[in-house]
Amino acid sequence: MQFRTPDGRQRYDDLLRAGDRLVLGLDFDGTLSPIVADPEQAVVHPGAPGAIAEVAARVRAVAVVTGRPVRQVLDLGSLEPLGSRIDDAGGTLLVLGQYGNERWSSADPRIVSPEPPAGLAEVSAALPEVLRDADAANAWVEHKGLAVAVHTRRLPDSQAAYDRALPALARLARTHGLEVEPGRLVVEVRAPGTDKGGAVRALAEELEAGALAFVGDDLGDVEAFRAVAALREHGTPGLLVCSGSDEQAALVELADVVVPGPDGVVAWLGELAADL
Repeated sequence: MQFRTPDGRQRYDDLLRAGDRLVLGLDFDGTLSPIVADPEQAVVHPGAPGAIAEVAARVRAVAVVTGRPVRQVLDLGSLEPLGSRIDDAGGTLLVLGQYGNERWSSADPRIVSPEPPAGLAEVSAALPEVLRDADAANAWVEHKGLAVAVHTRRLPDSQAAYDRALPALARLARTHGLEVEPGRLVVEVRAPGTDKGGAVRALAEELEAGALAFVGDDLGDVEAFRAVAALREHGTPGLLVCSGSDEQAALVELADVVVPGPDGVVAWLGELAADL
């Protein structure tokens, strides 16, 4: 394992000492699943379930923290049978969807979700015209229940379309009291004040984490990284792992460890399980 920061090795060793008090957070897209043109086809890396199960048997909990709806992630990741396997072994698997607004756990396998935010229906109705004006009419629109996401990856010049759509979507979101979350050729419109940082802080408190690690790849994971860093400043050991890509480098400067995409994440999980 190569460490990018001078304190990386010490931070990793602190995780190992925490042992069964460690809480591990994992993003889904770009971390456990490769990025694909059609998000509905984003299946989990074949090595991820086994690696997650190995780690979960040794730590307090493993939590998948994602912008996707919980139901999608459970299906794409085959996480319900994995959760049963982990629960039978005495571990805990959590899925926090839509930036922590939805929740599922292996111990209580019900999906808990709030009502959609005010203004989201109006945003959805206005999207066709807004995207036409931004010359991105053929962008794929994903309705997520608590948010709506606009994907430009399928368009011929996907980055240019993204650059045109982002400011238009930001204006539309502000009009209806919502905010945007930019990502890898995707812009999500959702309620303000909800991010992965809040989800990480809530997990740390709820589970009385003795240490935290988070693995992510995109802008939506920045707040989770910052939350772990802040908790680290207050004495809770923490390690930050970036699932690297050519598309997004925002997390690299924040990370203690950078691995090559989902393949690297699965290998890192295997190494962590072996060392715990």
